Amino acid sequence: MAETSNQGSTEAPLYLPPSISAGRASDLPAGRERRLYRALEILPGALSWGTLIFAVAISAVAPVAASYLIIAFDLYWLLKTVSLSIHHRHNWARMRANVKLDWRAKLEADFGGRRDGVHHLVLLPYYREDEVVVRGTLEALAAAEYDLSKIMVVLAAEARAGDEALALGRKMEAEFGARFGGFLVSVHPADLPGEMAGKGSNIAYAAERARLELLDPRGLDYADVLVSAFDIDTVAGPAYFSCLTWHFLGDPDPARASFQPVPLYNNNIWHAPAFSRVAALSSTYWQMIEQERPERLVTFSSHAVPFSTLRRVNYWQRNMVSEDSRIFWNLFFAHGGRYRVVPIAYPISMDANLAPSILQTAQNVYKQHRRWCWGVENVAYALYHCLRHPTMPLKTRLHIAFVQLEGFWSLATNPLIILLLGWLPIILGGRHFNTSVLAYNLPTVTSVLMTVAMAGLLLSAVIGLTLLPPYPANLPHRRRRYVAMFAQWILVPIHIIVFGALPGLEAQTRLMFGRYMGFWVTPKERKK
Repeated sequence: MAETSNQGSTEAPLYLPPSISAGRASDLPAGRERRLYRALEILPGALSWGTLIFAVAISAVAPVAASYLIIAFDLYWLLKTVSLSIHHRHNWARMRANVKLDWRAKLEADFGGRRDGVHHLVLLPYYREDEVVVRGTLEALAAAEYDLSKIMVVLAAEARAGDEALALGRKMEAEFGARFGGFLVSVHPADLPGEMAGKGSNIAYAAERARLELLDPRGLDYADVLVSAFDIDTVAGPAYFSCLTWHFLGDPDPARASFQPVPLYNNNIWHAPAFSRVAALSSTYWQMIEQERPERLVTFSSHAVPFSTLRRVNYWQRNMVSEDSRIFWNLFFAHGGRYRVVPIAYPISMDANLAPSILQTAQNVYKQHRRWCWGVENVAYALYHCLRHPTMPLKTRLHIAFVQLEGFWSLATNPLIILLLGWLPIILGGRHFNTSVLAYNLPTVTSVLMTVAMAGLLLSAVIGLTLLPPYPANLPHRRRRYVAMFAQWILVPIHIIVFGALPGLEAQTRLMFGRYMGFWVTPKERKK
């Protein structure tokens, strides 16, 4: 490892046009470039709404053609489901194997003393979370099977959270600070120019404070410091840092890579209602699938990036809701497309949505998924730089455009087409069509195809049981709750519409009309 400089990499200058930090079209100078960016913001919503309107119109005007299109789409969905299930199964097997590995021994055997040069900086932004949430995260870090003198922790408070939040940070510092190689409580000032209140602006501020107060006084080389941007409820397993370090040291070009674990939303899953559990596990499953398709993988939620790499683009973007995925795109385009996310197939745990009432929990699930769906703001950013980047290969640009547009289009439209619009030819096709053989057989054909596609839910149910944390000793009805964990997957057809397509469509519609969202902090609730 490098030992002589703490100024990071000396690579050639990065591609950093003014638009690299654009959060929305209005951040660009008025004129042609702003109009182009605004058109790209409109595009995802226009595609989704255009698809839905077309489905209704063709069902009324040409019900025969609509029926064949629906059958073809159902076949496509069936094949896609099979493919996703295979990826899901592969990642599940890899993750189970990785959890059983002795990563500390593997790290020692493969890299020996090189591991001693790697330091970890853990950023923990918090707002008004309860002490039990913050304490649980710090206790898990303190229990890591790793040299704790190589781990530095930053509790990143928000000034707008008030004195109580800062007092909690000081209390945790007094209790845990001496266990780690460094501990800092940073306080992100409110209303700084050019910033949006949210995680991105907070951890960007915390990273710079850490550089000045933790890294530089120790003379650490920025290239040897891995930054883990955690949510405050993120619980890392004992072997997480050993696993992460092994992947970092074994990577041929770690300065051009982010490292992504698998998020499990199961800290409090035994207390969450069924629809919240399905939402939590579905989010985990999608990330597991994406880990098996690294060419599509983008950083999400808790992730790790070398400090030297972060510093070259001035950390996370401060005017974004979806800062976790935007940092990937910042780095991807800054490096001319020569940047990637490394899947490490190792789990970290976070909270499922839980509130004092069922209704509030449902509202929180919807708002959280709407915030995740607001990642559609990155589509305009990615397409804009694909059009404007001076050196990126055309093949790479086309791949990005297809993956981004298809992903958000599928999220907002596919569940509605499959579960609702498939009946439209019969409803709107008229008497002549409804007396045809095609109209008679359409419900049967689509029902059979969807039933076969939904058979994959059995695999999801089994995998879901293996991902559960130990059953709480003081919680009654153990057998009944395990049965409910298996049976809850019958809610998936409702879930993919209410907590998938609808928040996705709302986010795209807001962006299409320029009604930009702010950052919504997901409340953390733990039942004692």
